Amino acid sequence: MKPSRLLAMSLLLAGLATESVTAQAPIAISPAPFDEAQLIAWRRDLHRHPELGGHETRTAGIVAAHLRKLGLSPKTGIAGTGVTAVLRGGRPGPRIALRADMDALPVTEQTGLPFASTVTSQYRGQPVGVMHACGHDLHVAILMGVAQALVAMKDQLPGEVMFVFQPAEEGPAEPGAPFGARLMLDEGVFDDFEPDAVFGLHVWAGLRTGQIGFRAGPSLASADEWMLTVRGKQTHGSRPWDGVDPITVGAQILLASQSLIARQINIASTPVVLTAGQFNAGVRFNIIPDEAKLVGTLRTFDAGVREDVIARLRRTAEDYAHAAGAQAELHVVNNAPATINDPALARRVQASLETAAGAGQVVEMPLVTVAEDFSQFANTVPGAYFFVGTTPADQDPATAPINHSPHYAPDEAALAHGAQAMLQVALDYLSGGATER
Repeated sequence: MKPSRLLAMSLLLAGLATESVTAQAPIAISPAPFDEAQLIAWRRDLHRHPELGGHETRTAGIVAAHLRKLGLSPKTGIAGTGVTAVLRGGRPGPRIALRADMDALPVTEQTGLPFASTVTSQYRGQPVGVMHACGHDLHVAILMGVAQALVAMKDQLPGEVMFVFQPAEEGPAEPGAPFGARLMLDEGVFDDFEPDAVFGLHVWAGLRTGQIGFRAGPSLASADEWMLTVRGKQTHGSRPWDGVDPITVGAQILLASQSLIARQINIASTPVVLTAGQFNAGVRFNIIPDEAKLVGTLRTFDAGVREDVIARLRRTAEDYAHAAGAQAELHVVNNAPATINDPALARRVQASLETAAGAGQVVEMPLVTVAEDFSQFANTVPGAYFFVGTTPADQDPATAPINHSPHYAPDEAALAHGAQAMLQVALDYLSGGATER
């Protein structure tokens, strides 16, 4: 190679190297990137006006209006009421998605707060109170604040960020409809914008305000809804031998299901929970009905264990029914796979959380048997999910009202802690480049 061409190549490589360093240089966060009063105002307004899954029209309107005010172009109507918007930074870099869920629960609020919900609605045919008993009002306010902070540093921001405001994480108000994350994916939320990573958070009563909970690998359980129908033969209650009693068979199956977990599954290796929440049969005290129905949930952290438990439960139900001359039919619907924090991504997120909250404030979470359909996104691209403490210093997290309680009243100081953590995670990832898949 001629000296002149060698010199030119050296200068080009030096220039590219300089550009690469510049593109990956960390972005400094200002001491006060969030207006805490605004975060609280957003949260209280959302809390006062909760909406059930699939009906988050007012919430979606507030989110979309905020994103437009920031200069973004939100897409609405995804999965019914979902909202997304993409922020394109001024420098090249990876793509990420930040997700918040918007729906409330069929719970009648009993906090006594001045901004408590008085909303009522219908849930699967029943009149119910409606409350943000799981903290999704905080999630929405946090992501609105993070979007505002990222837009403010747009010119120095490497890469692109999709803000995902998801409906129906708790499930739809109408039976049989898909949960929100799966429906958003089915409707192509990542078709034109495939992120290199997706991040989410959840406020958590089991941690003190200022603490962040995180673990690599399996974090939250898979959630299956199972429905067992036992068909017998109706007869008079005084003459059970003339029929086949599905209530007795259903009870035997229910008790056997607990022995199944205790004696057939290695729960020392991975936790498994099998619970019945409904047992419905009959209309009159002296009539043995034709049919009994049990409905419950299965929680697992391993896909193979999940399949094994379902197979064992089906076999147990069918064998007990056969012995009594009845029939048993098991139907299982997976509402959310297990949430698994991508191991390579988790190392980076752990460091970001320690930067945001302080190393002593980031605690390793145990396996949590609740479920989250954030896992649908994290099964599509690498994902990481963390918890933000909401129990103030004068309360014991072990006795404080938990998420889903009608008394759940999270410390609003958690808003700034959650927003700071999510902002740090986003900026560190964008500055550091995409994780290898």
